[in-house]
Amino acid sequence: MKNIIRFSRFFCPAAILSTAIILAGLAGYFVKDGFNLGVDFKSGLMQEIQFAPTALSLTFSGAGNAQINYSETGISIVVTGAGGENLTHSFRFADFPALSALVAALEEQVAGLSVALDAEPDTKTAWLLQSAQGNPQLGAAPYLLHYLKPGSSPIDIADVRSSLSPLGTVAVQVLGTPEERRFMIRMEAHDEAGEVPAEKVIAALQEQFGAGAVAVISSQYVGSQFSKQLQSQAGLLMVLTLALIFVYCVFRFKPQFALAAVIATAHDALIMIAFITWSRMEFNSTTIAAILTILGYSINDTIVVFDRIRETRRLYQNDSYESVLNRAISETLSRTIITTLTTMLAVLSLFIFTTGSMKDFALALLIGMAFGVYSTIFIASGWTLFWEKRIKNKLKKKRPAPAQLSVS
Repeated sequence: MKNIIRFSRFFCPAAILSTAIILAGLAGYFVKDGFNLGVDFKSGLMQEIQFAPTALSLTFSGAGNAQINYSETGISIVVTGAGGENLTHSFRFADFPALSALVAALEEQVAGLSVALDAEPDTKTAWLLQSAQGNPQLGAAPYLLHYLKPGSSPIDIADVRSSLSPLGTVAVQVLGTPEERRFMIRMEAHDEAGEVPAEKVIAALQEQFGAGAVAVISSQYVGSQFSKQLQSQAGLLMVLTLALIFVYCVFRFKPQFALAAVIATAHDALIMIAFITWSRMEFNSTTIAAILTILGYSINDTIVVFDRIRETRRLYQNDSYESVLNRAISETLSRTIITTLTTMLAVLSLFIFTTGSMKDFALALLIGMAFGVYSTIFIASGWTLFWEKRIKNKLKKKRPAPAQLSVS
């Protein structure tokens, strides 16, 4: 027989503590002037870049218009327009394995095309990359093709952040493997038009890593209207999550249990928001993912405890509801602790060995998991006890007083 811990003694102090933390979070929201919004929720630039040196510089001075098309198997030059040849010149990498051979073929077959070789002549054409920066329509301005040798040394994300720090609020995320040297850059807009010139980003990176060392894989702007839509959708997502939890728990248990589950889940979200507000952690899409993960983790723990409460109540029908609660929570306590600690160890490794948004994600999970267990034991269960006592008090008031016999 397990020892039964009287958790019910702490329901009221826990409610007071939670209320104080939530109120402090709301106060912090106004004192700190809202969240520390990341660039996901602000208008600005989203750019995927890859650190790769320049292989070829192409210029065109011939008749008509020339456009370059790139694929993984080769490149093609399409010449069109008045006075042009209206031809497509294709160059497969398999036919020209070295850059020197490709350069000779380009200049020989495409009239008016000049190609400057910036890499070693024996560099493999299979290593070529195309940058989204610049117009694929060839002209007097050089069009750059980059290359990346397999096994190239990784670029430290801290160096990327430091090179971009003079431009303002910047978020940098590693994409792919470190050897691919690919990064996603998000930058907040500062002007009324809501745009950040992409050239400023490339110039800042080239100032530290060298001219022609950055290939732009993709570049797009996030407008102010879209960023506001993201903010409203994030709030709507939270509300829908709570509504679905309520509907599920109504069918699974009773309305008072469903309401308790929603209150505990909302409690966890508010605690997380209070922590994010006071710690000034960046509020971005990763933070939203962390909060939703915590809500799912917390409701799972709450449902396990509610199931045990229902089973215990059937087995001990003569016991008070308070005793049933204490017994059910005590019996599931070891399971809750072991499951939570095991998960937290995995999350702790993420917190220790990662940086940037992933480190913030892990920290948010650690805080949320701890309060998720706390809310299941003290908030959700405490609400069901409060509801049960409230129903009993109503029944006592409705029950007529026993008639008194008069003595003559």
